[in-house]
Amino acid sequence: MKPNSIVPTIEHEKTSLFLSLLKEMRPKQWTKNLLVFASAIFAGTFLDPAIFINTLIAFIAFSLMASSIYVINDIQDVEKDRQHPDKCQRPIASGAITITQASVLGAIVFLTSITLAAFVNYQLIIILLIYFFANLLYSFRLKHVVIIDVMFIALGFVLRAIAGAVAVNGELTSWFLLCTMSLSIFLALGKRRHELELFKDTPTNRRKVLEHYSSKLLDQLMAIATSLVIMFYSLYAATEDQRMMYTVPFVIYGIFRYYYLIYIKNSGGKPEELLISDWHILITVVLFGASVIFIKQFV
Repeated sequence: MKPNSIVPTIEHEKTSLFLSLLKEMRPKQWTKNLLVFASAIFAGTFLDPAIFINTLIAFIAFSLMASSIYVINDIQDVEKDRQHPDKCQRPIASGAITITQASVLGAIVFLTSITLAAFVNYQLIIILLIYFFANLLYSFRLKHVVIIDVMFIALGFVLRAIAGAVAVNGELTSWFLLCTMSLSIFLALGKRRHELELFKDTPTNRRKVLEHYSSKLLDQLMAIATSLVIMFYSLYAATEDQRMMYTVPFVIYGIFRYYYLIYIKNSGGKPEELLISDWHILITVVLFGASVIFIKQFV
């Protein structure tokens, strides 16, 4: 190899490593953390510059904290991921990055997350640490416990909502938490059902907890969760702010569309990607958010 051809090769390797590290952080999953903005939106303070900046910092901090958990999970499950049809493409499982490199990445994003949270307030740091240790508990033990695994996934979403509230010193109402919890449980159940169907013919490759689930059970639990989401949100709109009744159809359509994607399109395993890939869901979420901002800020 000629000396002047070495430089492009090194640059290509650096670029490839950077992209692999970025992929390991799973930026597509960060759409889940948009829930951090919910408190400011529903409080009608979203357009306030100071509030928006604090919420944005909280969003970035939570996204980085979630990335540190993804790194830990991928290191722990590297051998299982190599047997998975999709997860085998993850950077650690595919060999694109080493476990040492992944460990350094995890430490950096964790410390960066805590540092950013410190610029907001100490309550946000506490919520991030609760989220981190709750996920460690989930990853190493509770993800194998039937029903509890779904509840802990929902807890992660509730903590996102709380993080957004503490970042702007907002008020957490019982309706807000109930709606977040029931919607989170619904999405988690949908994810489990998709996984169950995906590995119907190869049960040895699926996660252990799926041995305790059946499609019938998950269908019934999802129906209950759906009823709770619509009931809680409708009651909130009817009792707390009747102007929000105009947004109820968006909630109903969004849930029905998700059901359609699960049962007809055999998707739903990655709700964070559906927000980007399914334009019906995307438009519904955008219209819902815009409606809430308009009602809370201008009506």
